[in-house]
Amino acid sequence: MLGIRLDPITRRRFERFRSIRRGFYSLLILGAAMVLSLFAPYLAESRALLVLHEGRVYLPTFSFLPMSTFDQEPPAGWETNDVETDYFRLQREWALERELYARERASAGDDPAALEALEARYPNRRNRVFMPLIPWNPYENDFWYNEVLNDIQDRLEQGEAAEAARIARRDGLGELADAIDEGRIDALLSDPDASATGTVVGLARSGVLPSIADLGVLPPTPPDLRRRHYLGTDSQGRDVASRLLYGFRISIFFALFLVLAGQAIGTVVGSLQGYLGGRFDILSQRLIEVLMAIPFLYVVIILAALIAPTFWMLLLIMALFQWISITFYMRTEMYREKTREYCLAAKSYGASHLRIIFRHLLPNCLTPLVTFTPFAIVGAIFALTGLDYLGYGLPPPTPSWGELLDQALQSENRDKLWLTLAPFTALTVTLVLVVFVGESVREAFDPKEYARYE
Repeated sequence: MLGIRLDPITRRRFERFRSIRRGFYSLLILGAAMVLSLFAPYLAESRALLVLHEGRVYLPTFSFLPMSTFDQEPPAGWETNDVETDYFRLQREWALERELYARERASAGDDPAALEALEARYPNRRNRVFMPLIPWNPYENDFWYNEVLNDIQDRLEQGEAAEAARIARRDGLGELADAIDEGRIDALLSDPDASATGTVVGLARSGVLPSIADLGVLPPTPPDLRRRHYLGTDSQGRDVASRLLYGFRISIFFALFLVLAGQAIGTVVGSLQGYLGGRFDILSQRLIEVLMAIPFLYVVIILAALIAPTFWMLLLIMALFQWISITFYMRTEMYREKTREYCLAAKSYGASHLRIIFRHLLPNCLTPLVTFTPFAIVGAIFALTGLDYLGYGLPPPTPSWGELLDQALQSENRDKLWLTLAPFTALTVTLVLVVFVGESVREAFDPKEYARYE
């Protein structure tokens, strides 16, 4: 069986890393989170994972299904073929049919006519909708609190009290549905103390019906299990949990791409400086000094003001400066290693410069590269979050931890604890895990403990 053969020192280093539990388990947690983030569309998305309808199987994740597919009514002014199915609403509608059918089935007994009428009244009770864990995509605004109340109000004004009650029950507003069924709704709406505006919205804001009092609150709204906003919503009514998940994917992979590109370029440049020396070393060092004198943040701000930065454009801009710091360490390591006896022996045998650098010298110069890379990832995540917080990072409405922090620190949102704690906790936990990995790697690859040549 083909496999990767590691030398004894490298194996001892990996075994040492595994023995440092905080770093090893942090790496496992980070790896699992990164894998899960790759499947974010299956964890946080407004499209259903699977729909079972009249014996047919639908996979909405891979296709556009209009509202006409499942006989849904579109918003006013739209055609059923123009609007995609509202799967979250569809799930609640079919769940309500099953609930009502089970409630009326007991009273129907064995009467064939009653059972046939019951079957005709609830044709979708056997259908199923399977939604992701978080049934919201990071760009979707949830103004249900306003839409459902206005919808119920319209039905009441049209004299369709039964339909108004059905909508209320569909969305879990049982207290309001009972008031409509029992005929108490008219008295409540006509009472100025119960509803200052004489509408269902006014009734919600007055707090007379406690179960709907939270519907009168504008976003950001607190965590709501009924709507499956586990971490609440932001100022635009978007799900915070969904934006955190997608923001993690963007942040961690942006940092990985940036650090890998920067460390690769810096390793090559630093190694050539240390190995070649002479004019190449002097000229490249002067170029690096010029680049170090350029204020990186101002460059990004100026470019962001001229052109809306995309993911790859921002990555390219930051990569122009990311590679500089590692060159100093690789240059020093290469200067030291090229004077060793094994390097002189390789030259005496006629080995090429590329073979000497990449086959003999570079493997013995990787300790600073390995130890500094995790901390470079921390810096890259901080840089992207800071730019997004200042408004010079990825353009809105891209899910971003920095943008969530900006919302949380606005004066009108400082009492919204869920909006403050969610991004701060996610950022803190991620950075602590990366730091634990970095410290463990540095300890495991400590050159004072392992030495290949003396």
